[in-house]
Amino acid sequence: MVEKSDNSGLWPSLYDPFRAFGSRLADWLNPATEASSGDKAYDISMELPGVAEGDIELTVENGVVTVRGEKKTQEEKKGDTWYFSERQYGAFRRSFRLPEDAEGDKAEARMKDGVLHVSVPKKSREAVEKARKIAISRG
Repeated sequence: MVEKSDNSGLWPSLYDPFRAFGSRLADWLNPATEASSGDKAYDISMELPGVAEGDIELTVENGVVTVRGEKKTQEEKKGDTWYFSERQYGAFRRSFRLPEDAEGDKAEARMKDGVLHVSVPKKSREAVEKARKIAISRG
């Protein structure tokens, strides 16, 4: 009996280059991000090299921080016998749901060395632990 071997793993698929391109494009359009929690605030850092501050929109709505932006870069080099031009354009959007103890209306942001830093203060423990007793009416 002759067994049929499956060589599909040996030959690359016609679509492999496009899959790789798609993942690289997704990585580029979704900037690398770190989120952490400190004693007094939640911090979000997002790498945005080449993105101008004016091309970034930061909002807090219904407990969600959303960062939107667009990258527009262009590089052009010329030599005696050569010419090179590279352009990169693309929009991105990232959203982060805040925990209940976050004070989204007091969020602050700053940009330094191509990294956006967002800080959202935490409510004090007293404010979080303070519960309001609700009377039940009859009738």
